Amino acid sequence: MCSGGCAKCLGIALIPLAILCILANTLLFFPGGKVAESNEHISNEVWYFGGILGSGVLMVFPALVFLGLKNNDCCGCCGNEKCGKRFAMFSSILFAAIGFVGAGYSFIISIVGIHNGPKCDIGSGNWTYAFNGGNYLGHPDIWSTCQAPKDIIPWNLTLFSLLLIMSAVQAVLCAIQAINGLIGTFCGDCKCSSCCGVG
Repeated sequence: MCSGGCAKCLGIALIPLAILCILANTLLFFPGGKVAESNEHISNEVWYFGGILGSGVLMVFPALVFLGLKNNDCCGCCGNEKCGKRFAMFSSILFAAIGFVGAGYSFIISIVGIHNGPKCDIGSGNWTYAFNGGNYLGHPDIWSTCQAPKDIIPWNLTLFSLLLIMSAVQAVLCAIQAINGLIGTFCGDCKCSSCCGVG
């Protein structure tokens, strides 16, 4: 089943991306790679769990569904196997939509996190957002405004950028599966020698 083979490829790609997103979001709870002395020292965007929930946990369900489509052998409706496989492909569209929403959520949170910059100590224990409107992005010379934690800006920027990129890739993969699911729903089985490297 060509569409099922492609779905399996997409599922295989989504699993490591979900794990990496969870890891990136988890690392953001350690500003500058150090344990925060207070929850107030962690940027608000980290607490929205974009990478853990949106691109992580919520992405695991579509990935598992996509992985199972390659070997779907359900009896179908009224004993019609092709009908059953078409229904399975149709259901994958719904899971692709769930994955797309999760990835979109993580994408938006990442943009906001990059735009606002990190919370940091600007002196005398005053923890706040030191930058406005993303003005720090093109001006590394003002990064010294953040006195602590050390290297918080590159730490924050790198991890949120990774989340941004990975969630964008996840959204594209889910969109591809939605199209693949439509093809599988209307066309049913298709025999092809190769699809995403899967026979």
